[in-house]
Amino acid sequence: MAGTINLPLDGKIAAYQLTGTPIEVKKRKAKDFPRVVYAAAHVVADPLADNDPWLTPAIDWERTLAFRHRLWDLGLGVAEAMDTAQRGMGLGWPEARDLIRRALREARGRDDALIACGAGTDHLTPGPDVTIDTIIKAYEEQIETVEAEGGRIILMASRALAAAAKGPDDYIRVYDRILRQVKEPVIIHWLGEMFDPALEGYWGNGDHIKAMSTCLEVIEANAAKVDGIKISLLSKEKEVAMRRQLPKSVRMYTGDDFNYAELIAGDEQGHSDALLGIFDAIAPAASAAMEALGRQSNNEFFELLDPTVPLSRHIFKAPTRFYKTGVVFLAYLNGLQDHFAMVGGQQSTRSLTHLAELFRLADKARVLADPDLAVSRMKQVLAVNGVQ
Repeated sequence: MAGTINLPLDGKIAAYQLTGTPIEVKKRKAKDFPRVVYAAAHVVADPLADNDPWLTPAIDWERTLAFRHRLWDLGLGVAEAMDTAQRGMGLGWPEARDLIRRALREARGRDDALIACGAGTDHLTPGPDVTIDTIIKAYEEQIETVEAEGGRIILMASRALAAAAKGPDDYIRVYDRILRQVKEPVIIHWLGEMFDPALEGYWGNGDHIKAMSTCLEVIEANAAKVDGIKISLLSKEKEVAMRRQLPKSVRMYTGDDFNYAELIAGDEQGHSDALLGIFDAIAPAASAAMEALGRQSNNEFFELLDPTVPLSRHIFKAPTRFYKTGVVFLAYLNGLQDHFAMVGGQQSTRSLTHLAELFRLADKARVLADPDLAVSRMKQVLAVNGVQ
C-alpha cells in the first residue's frame, strides 16, 4: 500500500507505515528571526568523477552551491567549510579554499545571505616539527584567504595545536595573536573530542570545566574581536555554565545537536544562538521554528523542533564523527541530491539498520519533504543491500 515500506528492525524485516505530514518549505529572512542561526552545510560529492574517493575529493559544485541558496531562502545562515562539509575528514584545504571562495561569491549576489567561513590549520600535518609559530602562520594563511573575499571567520579548532601545545599558555598565545589581527569579530569554534578524537584536551586540559576557564580568559581579553563562541560538547549543562560567564557582547552559539531546542529557547538568564550541523538536515523545520519563536509562539517552536531531537540524537550517536553520513542520506531522501555518495566514501560509515531507523525518525519529525520520493529512494538503498 502507499506510504508503507519494509525496513530492517532487530534483525528482521518489518512493515513501516509513514505518518508524518511534511513541514511546509517557505521562504523567510534571517532578519526576521530572534536568534542568529547558522546551518553548517555539507558538500555534494560528484559520483560520476573518475577518482579514488578515499584519496581524492570530487565535488558537484552546482548542487553544492544550490544547497546553500536553499538555506538562505529559508532564512538560515551558512556556516561554510566546517566539519559538516567533511573538513579535515575527506575535504582538504585546497578543496575547502575553493568552496569558501565559491560560496562567498554566491553570497555577494544576494542581499540576504548570512555566511561565515571556517579558517583553521588543517593544511598542517601534526608532528614534532610543528611549532606554535608554524601554527600561527597556518591560521594566518587561511584567515587571509577568507578575508580577501570579504568573508567573516569561524576560527576552527586546530589538530596541530592540540598536538603541539604543552599547556594552556600555548593556546592563549595562539588565540591572542590571531584575534588581534582579524578584521572583524570571529566565532570561535570549540569542537569536542566526540566529534574529532584528535582534539581531546583542547585548551590544554582534558577536564572540560578547566579548559573552559582558559577559553573564557581568551575571550575576555579579546571580547571586541569575538562575535561569539560555538561549543560542541553535547552537554547542555556545560554550555549554559559557559554562556552565563561570557561577556555581554559575546554570543553563545549552540553546537549541541542533542539539546538545541531548549538551549535556543533559553531561560530567564539568557539563550543560545545556533550553529548546527543538524540544521542542514532539518532546515525547513528549523526555519519554521525560528519564525514561530519570533512571534513569541514558544509552544509552536517546540512542537516543530522537539520531534527533530530524537532524529538528531540518532544521526549524531557515537561514533559522533560519522554523523555526516546521516546528514547526506537525508539530503538524498529529500531529493536535494540524486545519489548517496560522499567525499571519502563515507556513505559506508553507518549500517543499513542505522539508516532505516533514521528514515523512521525523519518521518516522525515531518522532515521527509516528499514521502513518496523518500520511500522510492529508501527502497533503492535497501535493494542494493539485499532487502527487497
